[in-house]
Amino acid sequence: MKFLFASDSFKGTLSSEETARLLETAAKSVFPDCVCDHVAVADGGEGTTDAVLSAVSGERIELSVTGPLGETARAFYGKLDENRAVMEMAAASGLPMVPHEKRDPRKTTTYGTGEMIRDALSRGFRDISIAIGGSATNDGGMGCMRALGVKFLDENGAELSGCGADLIRVKAIDVSGIDPGVKEAHFTVMCDVSNPLCGKDGATYTFGKQKGGTPEILDQLEAGMQNYRDVIKAQFGVDLDTAAGAGAAGGLGGALLVFLSATLKSGIETVLDLIDFDTRLSGVSMVVTGEGRTDWQSAFGKVMHGVGLRADKHGIPAVAVVGSLGEGAEKMYDCGIDSMITTVNAPMELSEALSRAEELYASAAVRLFRMVRAGQKLR
Repeated sequence: MKFLFASDSFKGTLSSEETARLLETAAKSVFPDCVCDHVAVADGGEGTTDAVLSAVSGERIELSVTGPLGETARAFYGKLDENRAVMEMAAASGLPMVPHEKRDPRKTTTYGTGEMIRDALSRGFRDISIAIGGSATNDGGMGCMRALGVKFLDENGAELSGCGADLIRVKAIDVSGIDPGVKEAHFTVMCDVSNPLCGKDGATYTFGKQKGGTPEILDQLEAGMQNYRDVIKAQFGVDLDTAAGAGAAGGLGGALLVFLSATLKSGIETVLDLIDFDTRLSGVSMVVTGEGRTDWQSAFGKVMHGVGLRADKHGIPAVAVVGSLGEGAEKMYDCGIDSMITTVNAPMELSEALSRAEELYASAAVRLFRMVRAGQKLR
């Protein structure tokens, strides 16, 4: 019997690798002769680069970039092979990089993300995957594109710096100086939101508040984003209000579509492809996955959703060990997940469950494999 462990991390408690260690110990206690394999997975959010690098034994590349507020910051991305790289925009332009008291989406920029892309191109990478969750920005991706050589000009032809406050001032865009490596490369954007660039469901009004935007600031930024949208439509013939995902990461999704001809794809699907997950399923008897909390949202591009569907495609049963079950968790049964077991084994406060995470997970893992053994006895 062969098991494959592919669990998401339990945020703040257990990493994907730690769940695999606990699962293997439990599996061996019930099935001493079983074979256990594991692969780190993530859904395109925080930790995606490290998960992919762990799965393929890739190399971490560190560099200095411009942070969201223009400060010098340290960032990193991953080398998978001589042609492929994977990165998270949050490593260079992420919300945790901005102190709460300094959060103002008019002032932040994605310039550092563009510097990461430029560095990858300079090293010869031509297949680049970018996770764009967790941004601190609402600049329409101008900062990122400016780092790659695109110029955003005001009414006097002067180049703008590329922060959120500049959106309203854009009158023309000059792409003649864009990094030549862009035309030779293919970009995949890991994005699980379908928000357009503007409007009540757009970048500004959906995500701007968490980045420090007051109602007045958001109104200013929305007016700017509409201006930016109109300039792009006039020059490039692309309406970013009809492009699903254009509003992701404060409009970075739209900029990547227009200027880099990027392909937007589910984060978990991209990760599973990068780590060649289907090949890892060869000879597997059962897949064990999981996450900290499972509810209706888990059926929309999360780790369990992707892993379950891939296992089901190959006719392999998949089960999950999860921290807790919330409303709509049963939707996972339509996503290739055959059963779920919670780590919590008695009424307890969340703080207790978190502090006892390893102990509770280990116990749940043993219960899971004993249930599998019981199922083998059925006639």
